[in-house]
Amino acid sequence: MRYTSSSRLLNMPLVDIQLFEPGASSRVVRGWIAVGDIAIGYLLAIGGVATGGIALGGLSLGVLSIGGLALGGICMGGGALAALWAVGGLAIASHAAVGGLAIALSYAQGGLALAAHANDSIAVQYLTSHPFFSIARAIALHSRWALLLVFLPLIPLVMNRRRGA
Repeated sequence: MRYTSSSRLLNMPLVDIQLFEPGASSRVVRGWIAVGDIAIGYLLAIGGVATGGIALGGLSLGVLSIGGLALGGICMGGGALAALWAVGGLAIASHAAVGGLAIALSYAQGGLALAAHANDSIAVQYLTSHPFFSIARAIALHSRWALLLVFLPLIPLVMNRRRGA
């Protein structure tokens, strides 16, 4: 199923979605909101490989990245490499990181933490009071429901496709 909105902003479609298209010639989708195998979304990208402002994917690159391997400004994932804050199994960030292996310049908390303040009371106080880390903790605790929110907007598209077929 391929959907590209007719509405455009700065010569880019507002929405570009490609789902369930085995053998499709183009697997790259581009738009302000992009959903597909390889998604380039200036605002939101969701896909196996996602690049955008907010990127959700197996490999994600964005200002806010969430994925198996997340790279960008603020990251959450199995592996998270961030310019500012990171949460993940392997979390590396310039300012603060939380994870199994957490590496940062200032604050780190985890199984193995390396930072100026690593697993000490100052790191714990900073990381428990910081909004990003509170939100990341909530997402981790309720991740199955957060994943549902990703797919919820796609239900009308699938339903319309079935009615049209």
